[in-house]
Amino acid sequence: MKQFACGDVVAGCPRTFTAVDSDGILTEVNGHARSDHRLADVPAELVGQVLLAIREIA
Repeated sequence: MKQFACGDVVAGCPRTFTAVDSDGILTEVNGHARSDHRLADVPAELVGQVLLAIREIA
């Protein structure tokens, strides 16, 4: 399982995401970025930061 805490990339955001793989995390984060952070398009740089912040969990 993988986990990502949005606050690791966007200061102050409390949301966390858990999925079986990085693609699942990216799918969830994409929707979150659009709805909660009002990003029409998620920049490639932000995607890269998310990928670097994803952690493996037990």
